[in-house]
Amino acid sequence: MLAIEVKLAPVADDHDTRHLHWLRNQVGDDLLDAVVITTGSAAYRRDDGIAVVPAALLGP
Repeated sequence: MLAIEVKLAPVADDHDTRHLHWLRNQVGDDLLDAVVITTGSAAYRRDDGIAVVPAALLGP
């Protein structure tokens, strides 16, 4: 399972990822990855393992 959450903020903070943490606690190892799509300019992986990807990197 892949979890994707979309936010209008340029940076994903702990408040923005709380639902992804909840889902991870519910499904355990069935969750392969969690991603937050943002309006920011850089892709990175947070210390908690959640990927942050700017919407602009998803396509034209």
